[in-house]
Amino acid sequence: MSLKRDIDLLQRVPLFSRAEPEALQLIAFAAEGRSFRSGNVLFRRGDVSNGGYLLTGGAVALNADDSSAPMIVQAGVLLGELAMIIDTERPATATAREPTTTLRITREIFRRVMQEFPDSAETMREHLAAHAQVTSAGLSTVRYRLLNVDRLDQSLTKERG
Repeated sequence: MSLKRDIDLLQRVPLFSRAEPEALQLIAFAAEGRSFRSGNVLFRRGDVSNGGYLLTGGAVALNADDSSAPMIVQAGVLLGELAMIIDTERPATATAREPTTTLRITREIFRRVMQEFPDSAETMREHLAAHAQVTSAGLSTVRYRLLNVDRLDQSLTKERG
């Protein structure tokens, strides 16, 4: 895969969309290109993670557990965004559904970009902060709904008892 194509793919990822061209060039140059055959596992649920995978070709199935249908993601998706920043465990197993190519962006590469390109670091921080706010709002909604289910269950139990 060419450096230019990798940079173009990185620019399409929301986290990197406003980064300086030189920052993207560093990521594309330093990231490890990897290829997977259909059925190969990129990583397993519970594995310690120290970076992200940008899917540059193919498709991957993400399974959080054995009981649910997998989520399928295509080229252009960044898996493990949070793992580029902090120690974390993989929440799902990722399996190539067809021949798949990736760029593996380690935490060390990401930190280097953040240090060497402060303007890009600021745009990435803004993106992550906005993403965290959306996630927090979604979790608040889920919490509210679960509390209502619990209250309804308590009411029904009292009526029966």
